[in-house]
Amino acid sequence: MQALIDKTIDYVKKQLENAETGHDWWHIERVLKNTRIILQEEPQADPLICELAALLHDIADPKFHEGDEKLGPELAEKFILNELKLDSTIAKEVKLIIENMSYSSQLNAISYESLEMDIVQDADRLDAIGAIGIARAFNYGGFKGRELYNPQIPPAVNLSKEEYRKLKSPTLNHFYEKLLLVKPLFRTSKGKELAAERHAYLEGFIQQFLKEWN
Repeated sequence: MQALIDKTIDYVKKQLENAETGHDWWHIERVLKNTRIILQEEPQADPLICELAALLHDIADPKFHEGDEKLGPELAEKFILNELKLDSTIAKEVKLIIENMSYSSQLNAISYESLEMDIVQDADRLDAIGAIGIARAFNYGGFKGRELYNPQIPPAVNLSKEEYRKLKSPTLNHFYEKLLLVKPLFRTSKGKELAAERHAYLEGFIQQFLKEWN
């Protein structure tokens, strides 16, 4: 298994060579580490599928590919079939995980569920909250040229997937539009445990930010 993972790591590093730094190789490495931590308490899950999905889930994030949601899953499937020479059932399951694990995908009806997706999804969501999540949010906001905060622009609520994808609001609004809403979505016991601490850190940051702003 390790040889397959090493080959996948090399591929992902090349794919993300020039990626925005909140969605670069280091993000993938953190998600892989989180996946391995959660896997320790989920022995019934398939570790190969989990680790491949963790590594390949952001090789073509739609945000950076004109909203194309098919490119990433298709590239992952082709890599698993053509380069790793693995069974099509493995490639299909990894593809399904990548297609369905994003936060915006969960805003519509959930079309696919598995323990492996729960694990990788939790691992990815952990990297969206806490200190790292805050850093990534402001990094992406700067990358897109967005305001830090604008008290005259209220956060958007009750969004559909399409509405969420079109948001261009100030970065602090993103905390209310996504980051603070993530905690109840965790599915694994370990994911929930780790999320609680990171969520509390988010809340403390917002309180301090608004205190200093005002």
